[in-house]
Amino acid sequence: MLDLQEYLIKEQVAFMKLTDVYDIIDPNTGNQIGQAKEVVSGFTKFLRLFLNKKLMPITVEMREHPEGALVFTMKKPVALFRERVEVYDASGNMLGYFKSKIFSIGGGFYVYDKDDKQFAEIKGKWTGWEFKFQTPEGEVLGEVTKKWAGALKELFTSADNYVVKISPQLKDQPVAKMLLLAAALAIDIVYYEQGGGGL
Repeated sequence: MLDLQEYLIKEQVAFMKLTDVYDIIDPNTGNQIGQAKEVVSGFTKFLRLFLNKKLMPITVEMREHPEGALVFTMKKPVALFRERVEVYDASGNMLGYFKSKIFSIGGGFYVYDKDDKQFAEIKGKWTGWEFKFQTPEGEVLGEVTKKWAGALKELFTSADNYVVKISPQLKDQPVAKMLLLAAALAIDIVYYEQGGGGL
């Protein structure tokens, strides 16, 4: 799964959905190669009928194919102000984390590796769903886009489908790819849920 440079993330749509599920597809072939799914207890699902999702912890598992081998896990504890989302590999080792910006009108977040070194910053606009992963020096490591001219462009009919493109320089860096894929999911699952603005 981590040998690709482009991933189509397609949200499953359901009425009264209390958990988020995303199919991960190779946009060049149309084959499903993974699935990202919120892991939510029955009690938490019940609470979501009454409470804002932001007020509760979030856990998302990325697996190869539905119910396949675990690739990484993303966890967000409860935080009222500055969000922190942690990413762990299949063995439970921390790969890095995201931290929301402070004193930012539009919001956004930074990506750090396990040694607390800033790896990337997420920049873009919510309205156009165009985001870039940039190093502190301004080098582009990847992007999230809804503009896709490939064979599966007919799938781009809702606001819940987007492509994650990862720079060729990260081709043989699976940890970097996992952090960027997790960051793309965090845009939607954690940060976008809170609404508005630009990154």
